[in-house]
Amino acid sequence: MAGILVAVFWAILVSFLAVVLVRLAQTLRATTKLVADVTEQAVPLLADASATVRSAQTQLDKVDAIATDVQEVTSNASALSTTVASTFGGPLVKVAAFGYGVRQAIGRKAGPEPEPASRSARRTVIVGRTVPSARGRKRSGRNSRGSKD
Repeated sequence: MAGILVAVFWAILVSFLAVVLVRLAQTLRATTKLVADVTEQAVPLLADASATVRSAQTQLDKVDAIATDVQEVTSNASALSTTVASTFGGPLVKVAAFGYGVRQAIGRKAGPEPEPASRSARRTVIVGRTVPSARGRKRSGRNSRGSKD
């Protein structure tokens, strides 16, 4: 009787191990299929990504060339403006000063200009209050303290 019990126990154990091995084999087949599918889809994606990176590198090379050209143009423009300023700057300042002097001389010959109306109607604001100016009188060139304006 003990032999039959041992035989039944071994039969149950072998059956259980067979079921486990069949399930493990199914899991391994599914895993193998999944890895094959992922590999099948990943290879074209990696090829596309590689092509995109190459294209981006080409575009970056073009942008780098453009940036180098812009830097060269900027340095040339800076050198040109420095040359123009040093060549024409001094004489232009002298011509402008001469023109200003001529305008001042012509202005003095024509006589003094009348004071604009906006100056006589000007008001001063002190701490939120409006105070009228000298009420139409011209100042003598000194304020109430005796010093010049």
